[in-house]
Amino acid sequence: MGVSGAIADLAPLLGDRLTTAQALRAAHGGNETWFPETLPDAVAFPESTEEVAAILRACNAHGCPVVAHGAGTSLEGHHLAVRGGISLDMGRMNRVLAVNAEDLNAVVQPGLTREGLNEELRATGLFFPVDPGANASLGGMAATRASGTTAVRYGTMRENVLALEAVMADGTVIRAGSRARKSSTGYDLAHLLIGSEGTLGIITELTLRLQGIPEAVSAATCRFDTVEDAVNCVILTIQSGIPMARIEFADGMMVRGFNNLMEAGLPEMPHLFVEFHGSPAGVREQAESFGEIAAEFGAEAFRWTDLAEERNALWKMRHNAHYATGTLEPGKRTVSTDACVPISRLAEAVTGAQAELARLGLVATIVGHVGDGNFHCSVRFDPGDADEVARVHAFTDGLARQALALGGTVSGEHGIGQGKIKFMAAEHGPALGFMRAIKTGFDPKNILNPGKLLPEDC
Repeated sequence: MGVSGAIADLAPLLGDRLTTAQALRAAHGGNETWFPETLPDAVAFPESTEEVAAILRACNAHGCPVVAHGAGTSLEGHHLAVRGGISLDMGRMNRVLAVNAEDLNAVVQPGLTREGLNEELRATGLFFPVDPGANASLGGMAATRASGTTAVRYGTMRENVLALEAVMADGTVIRAGSRARKSSTGYDLAHLLIGSEGTLGIITELTLRLQGIPEAVSAATCRFDTVEDAVNCVILTIQSGIPMARIEFADGMMVRGFNNLMEAGLPEMPHLFVEFHGSPAGVREQAESFGEIAAEFGAEAFRWTDLAEERNALWKMRHNAHYATGTLEPGKRTVSTDACVPISRLAEAVTGAQAELARLGLVATIVGHVGDGNFHCSVRFDPGDADEVARVHAFTDGLARQALALGGTVSGEHGIGQGKIKFMAAEHGPALGFMRAIKTGFDPKNILNPGKLLPEDC
C-alpha cells in the first residue's frame, strides 16, 4: 500500500500533526538554490523519539520513503522528497534537554537551531561554536556534517558531537557515543551517522561539545590587489600556526553583492575577514602576527574592531553571502557549489575557478572558509536559457574534477544530497561498494532519504 498505507496507520497517532495539505507540502518541497520544487506526499510533525520510532515502523512496513526536514537551509537538496513519501519535520523537537557545564557539553533535540542553543547558553559563559551561516537545525547540521566560519579553530560537526540517539529504519532506537571525551569500544556508529544525510537513521538527540566564551575577541577586514595575494596570505597564516578563529575570503564580485545588499561601502576587491579569540594579550599577539603576514602580501585598509556590535555586523554580512549573490543579475537563480583542497593548493584552485568562470562568461561570487581550504562558488543563471545552464554545469563539473585532481574533495561543506552524486565514484572508487553495503545493512528497504548521497548503480 506504500504511502497511503503508512498515512492510514499514522493518522490515529499523529492527528493533525500529519497533513497532506498543499501549502505545507509545498513549504517542505522547496529549497534555497536551483533544484526544482519536489513535494512530499505528506508532512509529519513528531514531538518525541517514540513518535519518530512509530513513524518509521509504519513507513518501513509499507515501504514508504521518509525524509527528515530541519530548517530547510541545505544547498544540495538533501531534504527534498525526490521519491515522495513523508517529510519528517523535526521542528517541534527543539528543546535543550541538559547543560552539563562542568563537562562542557549540552544534550539537545535535533530541531533546535544553533542560534537557539547559544541563546539558551548565554548565562553559562559557554557557547556552541559551529557556525555554518544559516540558522540551521542542529540535527540537520549533524546529518550533513556541517562546517562554517569557525571550523578552522573549533572543527566541524564531526568533532563537536560526542554522542547521539537515532531511530533506525525499522523503528529501533539506538544510542551511540557517550558524554565521555573518548572511547575505544566498538564501531563508531555516532560518526557514521554524522554526515550520512538522513540515509542511515533519523537523529533524535545530540550531545554536543561546548566552548568557553573567549575573554577577548577582535575582528578585522583588509583588502588585496589580487586573489593570489589574499589566498597566499591565508596559506602562510595557517602554515605559521596562528590560531585563527575565523579567516574568510571574498572576491571582488562577492564584495559587490555585499555592497548591493547591505550598503557595505567596500571597494570591489578581494578581501579577507578575520577574527581572533583568546586572552587580551593572546588576541593582540595573534592580530600582530597576522598583520605582519598580510603586509607581506600588500594588504591595505585594515579595519579592526573589538566592539561586539561591529563584529556581529561583519559576520551577519558574511552569513548573507547567498542573498547578496542574489542581488547580481536580478531575476536569475543561483547554483551554489563548493570544493575543498589541501591548503597548499588553495590559490591554484581559487584562481583556476575564476579563470574558468571568465572563460565561460558566467557571473558568480567566490567566498569561503579558506582557512581549511574550503571555498564556495555561487553562479547566477537563467533556468530558461539552455546554453547558460549548460555552461553552469560545465563549470560545476570542472570545479569538482579540479578539486579531486588537486588531492581534495568535491564538497567540504555542502555535502552530496542529489547535486553531487555523480562524483561519488570518482572520489571514492571501490569504497563506494562498501558504503552501499552499509546502507543496505542499515536500511534494506531503502526508505530513508532514497535517491540521495549514493548513486544507484554502485
